Amino acid sequence: MVLNNDIVGGDRSPDQDASVVRVFSEGLPNAVTEAEIRRIRALGGESDSPSRELARYVAEVGRTYSSGVRPLLTFRLDRFLRGGDHSSFNLQGFAAVRFTEFREDYHHQHQNVRTENGIEYGDLAKFVNFDYVAEVARLNAATLASLASGPAPPSKVKMLTKELENDTHLTWEPSAGATSYEVVWRATSSPDWEHVQTVTSATSAMLKVSKDNVIFGVRAVDAAGHRSLPVVPEPDR
Repeated sequence: MVLNNDIVGGDRSPDQDASVVRVFSEGLPNAVTEAEIRRIRALGGESDSPSRELARYVAEVGRTYSSGVRPLLTFRLDRFLRGGDHSSFNLQGFAAVRFTEFREDYHHQHQNVRTENGIEYGDLAKFVNFDYVAEVARLNAATLASLASGPAPPSKVKMLTKELENDTHLTWEPSAGATSYEVVWRATSSPDWEHVQTVTSATSAMLKVSKDNVIFGVRAVDAAGHRSLPVVPEPDR
């Protein structure tokens, strides 16, 4: 997994919003086959790539640990006319996201240091908001620590689709270090997880929620409350 920090100097221009940092993530993964694209389209999984789940994880870390800056989920690979190093990792199949300040001042990017018509150009230290940089660094550190401390995600997560029914039955295999699991779900039109149900010491769950109406995920939790990335279930007939 890759956290790419690119343009996080917190430019001090009046229109800057120093309370947020954008987190860009790809939707449909670059490194997928035609068969996988058909499966993703059939399941409505266009917004559940590994990178998108990583971005949601960053958002939850931001809600759990106060770093001074709020992750702003931005559901596209990158900005228009621009690119970042995370894209190279996406091409190789890695989950990768990009952190970028809310508003960029292009006078201070890819410019020789100079003054023209009263405008200062160039990437100079005096334009950097170092408090903002520190807050983004704390968010990165909290995300990395949470990922490193958490158990592995559950494997072979399945959603039973053998019968026409309004309930949802999920199964999965245990994760090393997990003491419980959480089923999360959201409306198909919602950007982030909205609901959670704890499952103690079990590897299955039955929910009175229709699989047709929501997107489900299952994540592992250890004794200290550290969580894995969620895994979206595959249909099992």
